[in-house]
Amino acid sequence: MRREKIASYIITFVLLFLAIVWIYPYLWLFISSFKPAEDIFTTFLPKRLTLEHYRFIFVMANRFERPFVRAFFNSLFISSTVTFSVIFTSMLIGYAISRINFKIGKAVFNFIIYQMLFPGFMFTIPMFILIRAFGWLNTYQALIVPSLTSSWGIFMFAQNFKSIPQDYIDAAKIDGANNFWIVLRIMLPLSRSTASIVGLFTFIGVWDNFLWPLMVMKDYKKMPLSVLLASFNHEYASYIGPVLAGAVIQTIPMVIIFLTLRNYFLQGISMSLR
Repeated sequence: MRREKIASYIITFVLLFLAIVWIYPYLWLFISSFKPAEDIFTTFLPKRLTLEHYRFIFVMANRFERPFVRAFFNSLFISSTVTFSVIFTSMLIGYAISRINFKIGKAVFNFIIYQMLFPGFMFTIPMFILIRAFGWLNTYQALIVPSLTSSWGIFMFAQNFKSIPQDYIDAAKIDGANNFWIVLRIMLPLSRSTASIVGLFTFIGVWDNFLWPLMVMKDYKKMPLSVLLASFNHEYASYIGPVLAGAVIQTIPMVIIFLTLRNYFLQGISMSLR
């Protein structure tokens, strides 16, 4: 009993230490965004707090042709659109694969799994050539359309739908419900944890995506925040304070979404580990 107690203390200490190591960069980023420029790299705790870097983001950035506020809403629009589309399409396709019997259903499911084996960067050049052929460079379509569906999301919903009893679906069909109604009113409420996981990771992936927007978007007014911050840092490296403030602003939606959906997220993780 004493050994188990000592072991639990050691594990707790190690996990606490790792948590501090993991969160330290964000703490430094957050605190440094409120430091005067001369104190950013000299002290951890600032001698005084200032909002000059955030004021620069909201007021002065347009003079440098870097509309950070618009870039924030660009990222929010793109990420939200892609997230809702991925959840919707993954839900419908996952239901079709898992609950509707058709000849090529198994082949489609195997193809989805096969596609997941390849890293996304393999399709970057062919996708860029296709987007350029459509004339979508420097448009929102180039950032949204290639990500409207997700093989991983389809797989997650299909596996979750397979665990839902068939009796629910049969009862709904007896009442005259069609497949679309069944998906929205029965399958989705029973799969909220899966929808939360797919939505969370999709939103974070699109929000933090850097390479693809850098390739297809050169218009500062349409850039997402991640690319605009990088371009600003590249050309105005001396303004490190506004870059840190912009990075803090960029993390806010992800933190809010995670705190809002954390119960469903943890529930989905626990179910996947069973």
